[in-house]
Formats: sequence, structure tokens, C-alpha cells
Amino acid sequence: MAICIITDSGSDLSAKEAKELNVKVLPLNVRFGNEEYLAGVTLSNEEFYNKLIETDEFPKTSQISPAVYEETFEEIVENGDEAIYISISSDLSGTMQSAMIAAEDYEDKVSIVDSRQACVGVGILVKLACIYRAEGMSRKEIVDKLIWDRERIKTIAMFDTLEYLKKGGRISSAAAAVGGMLSIKPVIKIEDGIVKVIGKAKGSKNAQNKLMQFVKESKGIDFSCPFCLVYTGLDDTMLKKYMVDSKALYEDYSEELPYVQAGPVIGTYAGPGAVGFAYFEKE
Repeated sequence: MAICIITDSGSDLSAKEAKELNVKVLPLNVRFGNEEYLAGVTLSNEEFYNKLIETDEFPKTSQISPAVYEETFEEIVENGDEAIYISISSDLSGTMQSAMIAAEDYEDKVSIVDSRQACVGVGILVKLACIYRAEGMSRKEIVDKLIWDRERIKTIAMFDTLEYLKKGGRISSAAAAVGGMLSIKPVIKIEDGIVKVIGKAKGSKNAQNKLMQFVKESKGIDFSCPFCLVYTGLDDTMLKKYMVDSKALYEDYSEELPYVQAGPVIGTYAGPGAVGFAYFEKE
């Protein structure tokens, strides 16, 4: 009996990573006006950012329907296997609720884990689940460990612009205009399942310093667990600069730093030019 690990495209696992990890990624829906797409299936990240920049339509993302989960869980159980679904935070999307509805008929075979995270915060929890699976843990053992481990996840990001937060109704037009004139860069974290603004910095350098300060003030990065950097938009220049400027944080890590391009779930509100980082804090 195999354990199938499932997540959604809000985890921002790349297709290559998902294949290597043997993880099934269910796509969230993305709508531009009357046009609807499946993130990562009928709409690539590159296509998404081009549309975000070039069109007047502000995109909307929507949850996966219970029917998709029902079909997925049924196929797995009929094959004699079990499943663990790791969702984007239930406070950021109704996707987990859809999964819970679909899982009611498979309670002894399917487990649902609320990551309490988004983007790479979800992704690193999924990767940790794969490590536990490879170690031979049971479904229940993996779930119990993930619920404990998710409390150690730290996710922080710097947005390059307030414009997309304004378009998404997250801040006022006046606040966005002032922020733009002053080159204000909002610094956010994901905590208790929601996005919180923890500071505003004038200019990218000061914002990057806030990211480094955040990590230094935590218990430190647990490099025995997965971690990942992330950027939004079509250009990873800002992320590459951050990686160089913050190299002191990774002195105990000898391999190439892992990073991914964020998809529509985060890209819709962050806009291009954001950089972020998710890691497990040391115990």
C-alpha cells in the first residue's frame, strides 16, 4: 500500500520537483475577465505574468471543487493506496474545505493537512512529507509529524510594489500612491495561516535588511529540513541580488540555494519583483 502525497498549485512546486518527488499537484483556477485557466496546466507562470502586466483585467484565483478531490481520492483508494493532501492555508483559500468535503467518504484512507502557509511555505512542508514517506512512516505518523512541524515554518517576503495589493483591494489607492512616491517596500510574513505586514522599508536594500534581520532574530535555519527562496515576475534579478547580499545566512549550507518562481496565487497580489524565503526554524 503506497502513500500518495497531494498538494495544490498554491504550493508553487515546479513540475520538475513534483515529478521527482512523486507528488500530485492539483491546479487552482485563475480567471482573467471571462477567460478561465488551470494554473500550471493551461496557464504557465510566464503566461500569467505577461497577462498580469499587459492586460487591464485583474486576475482572480478560485478554489478547487470538491468534485476534483472526489475523483482524485477515489482513484487512489481504488488502487489500494492511501493519500495525504497538504493544502494552502484555509484562511487564504476555501480549497481545504473542498478537500474535507470530498474526504468524508474516505476517512480511513485519506488525511487532510492544513499547511497554514502559502507558496514555498506549503512547498517545503510537502517536501518534508516526502522525506517521512521515504523513511517508511505510516500515513498517521506523517500527518502527526507535519502538524507539529508546520509550527516551525517561517515565511517572509518583500514586495517591490504596492500596486497589486491596491488592485486586489488589500490597501487603499492613497496608500499605494504614497508608497510608490516614497519607494516603500512592504515586508510581509505568513503567521497563523494569514498574511501579516511586519514592516515597510524605504528602498530595496533596507527591505532586504529586514528580511535578514527576521531570520537572524528567529532560532535560525534548520538546514536538515527543506527550505526554498522564491521570486515573482519574469525576472529573477532581484532574487539573485538578495542571495548574494544575504549569503551570510547560508554559511552552513554547502549546496546550491533552491529557489522557484511563484505562480498566480502569490503573484496576483505581490506583482512582479517580490522575493521571499521559507524555512523551518531550529527546534
